[in-house]
Amino acid sequence: MHVLTNEIRRIARDLLKSKEVDLVIGFEQGTMHLRSTPCFVRDAADADRLVWDDFCQNNLAAYVAKREGSTAIVAKGCDTRALVELIKENRISREQLVIIGVPCEGMVDSARIETELDHGAIREVFKENGELVVKGINSERRFNREAFLYESCKRCRQRNPVIYDKLVGSEVKTSGDDSFQDIEAFEDLPTEERWTYFSKEMDKCIRCYACRNACPLCYCQECFVDFSSPQWIGKSVDLSDTGLFHLMRAFHLAGRCVECGACERACPIGVDIGKLNRKLCKDVQELFGYQAGTSLEEVAPLSTYRLDDPENFMFEL
Repeated sequence: MHVLTNEIRRIARDLLKSKEVDLVIGFEQGTMHLRSTPCFVRDAADADRLVWDDFCQNNLAAYVAKREGSTAIVAKGCDTRALVELIKENRISREQLVIIGVPCEGMVDSARIETELDHGAIREVFKENGELVVKGINSERRFNREAFLYESCKRCRQRNPVIYDKLVGSEVKTSGDDSFQDIEAFEDLPTEERWTYFSKEMDKCIRCYACRNACPLCYCQECFVDFSSPQWIGKSVDLSDTGLFHLMRAFHLAGRCVECGACERACPIGVDIGKLNRKLCKDVQELFGYQAGTSLEEVAPLSTYRLDDPENFMFEL
């Protein structure tokens, strides 16, 4: 990780010194261990703030939409998929971006590690022989890194950057095999059981909108939930309101969601937001053969019209 960090710092420093960009978006060490936070560097002298480790979980593409000026961004595979969709939707110009691509072996779920440690004090964290070593005041614990990856990272099919200008490190093997077996199993459940599950999950929602704010493709200046005239949805945490919010947000992301898991990680309550999004990702892939964020040339299915589209849904009851 130190090698990648040093290379990212070098590239950022060179880009800022040459004035090729006026901002570098990356990660820096958080105020606590097991936390890396978004970092915005405008001066070459500050490039040493940048880091790369197992906790760079945010999708930084959320910060580039409609930004003026030239920007460099440190981007994982899922981040670059989001950038591809933002470029195609004219939210950012490709010419404005310098993409520092970083092959990703998945991000570690820090909350699960903290739970295992019973939220004890942490003094040092490092990786050794594929294990995550966490040292406390008078303790040391070793964790199987792969076992503590986020679920979205375990099934990731695009760990290497889709597009980039500068690649840091070597490409990694993409081990994820996302065949949507979990969604198929859920689809096989009786209707009542599926409805009960979703009702229970949506009933947890406190309407903080962390999922919306973390998502790089939720960039509307005014969200449909904030409209007052007409008012499409109530502001309460009643199931009818929270359910409608999550359903409409999922439909707005159909054919656009890059499965980065940012919404799930941002949720403070642990609502299973991903199941709705993954269901639509599966449908879009099966109906249109489209996977969001994998090609700059391929037009998103809901942004085009095909004469040979059978539109069988019109005949289904």
